[in-house]
Amino acid sequence: MLRFSCSQLVVERLDPLVTPGLNPSPHLHQIVGGNTFNASMDPANDMPAMSTCTTCTFSEDFSNYWTAVVYFKARNGTFKRVPQKANLFLEGATGGQTVYYIPPYDGVTNVTAFKPGFRMTVGDPNRRTFVGDTESLQTSFRCFGPNWEGGEGVPGGGNDTRHFPTIPCLGGIRSNIFFPTCWDGINLDSPDHKSHVAYPVNGSFATGSHCPSTHPVHLPQLFYEVMWDTAEFNDRNEWPQDGSQPLVFSTGDSTGYGQHADYVFGWKGNALQKAMDARCYGYNCTQLEIQTNTVANECTMKAIVDEKVDGWLTELPGGREIS
Repeated sequence: MLRFSCSQLVVERLDPLVTPGLNPSPHLHQIVGGNTFNASMDPANDMPAMSTCTTCTFSEDFSNYWTAVVYFKARNGTFKRVPQKANLFLEGATGGQTVYYIPPYDGVTNVTAFKPGFRMTVGDPNRRTFVGDTESLQTSFRCFGPNWEGGEGVPGGGNDTRHFPTIPCLGGIRSNIFFPTCWDGINLDSPDHKSHVAYPVNGSFATGSHCPSTHPVHLPQLFYEVMWDTAEFNDRNEWPQDGSQPLVFSTGDSTGYGQHADYVFGWKGNALQKAMDARCYGYNCTQLEIQTNTVANECTMKAIVDEKVDGWLTELPGGREIS
C-alpha cells in the first residue's frame, strides 16, 4: 500500500463537489494536495498541468483531499478550531492528513487507478444518528491516551467509535475514513458523487471480497487519517455543564456521525497506476518521485473566503447551527 502525508494547503469554506461555484460554501474544510483547488474545479481541467505545487509527499500527486474541520465548544459557548497534528515525515507542517492507496490484500487482484476527472465523496454531513448501513461503517474515531494507548487494531475496530469520543483523549483523536473500492467503469462522477462507486459485496476490502456486477472495476482503497490535537481541550471544567462531549464539526454536527470527506483525482500521467502495479509499500516507491518536507510544507494557498476561522469565535464559520 501507499501511505504518505499531505500537509495543509488551506482551511477554506469552499466545496467544488457538493456546491460547485458557490463562494462561500455552507461549511469549512481543511484541504490538502495540489494548489489548483478552487470553488469550481471543472473536471475537464488538467490538474497536474495547472498546478505549481502539492503539499503531498509524492510530487506527482496534485489530487485534492478534504474533510470537515473540528471545533471545541467551551462551556461559555465560544468555539475554537481543533488543530491537526503534523503528519509523520512532514514535521513542521501545519495540520494535514495521511493518505493511503491500498490494493486488495490477496496480492493477486489488480486495481485500476482513478482516471482524470474522477471524483467522489463518502459520508453524509447531515447524518446525526448511526443508521448501520455499509457507508456509515466507513468512518470512525480513535481516542488515544498520552502514549498512544488505545491504538491497537485496524481502523474502525478495537475501541474505535462512530461518534465523537465521550471522554478526554489525552493523546488526540484520529479520524478514519474509507472510500468505496468498486467503480462502474464508465462514469467519473455522479449527481450524488457516490452512485458511480460502490463497496464490495461483503462490505469489506479483505481477502475474498468482490465487487458487485453493477460496479465491476476494482479501485484502490482510498483511506484518510486525520489526527486532531485535543491537548488544550481536555479540561472537563471547560466542557458543557452536563458533561457531554464538547466537539463539533464545522457542519454543526455534535455527534460525529456526520463525518465525511471528498476526493478529486489529480495524479500526473499513469504514476498512480505504476505504483499500484508495483504494490509499493509506505512512501518507499521507486516508481514515484518524492519531494522534500520543506518543498511540501511551502505549498500553501491564501483563503479566498475572507473570514476568521481561528482563535475564539462566537459562532461557527457561516453561522452553522449545532445539531
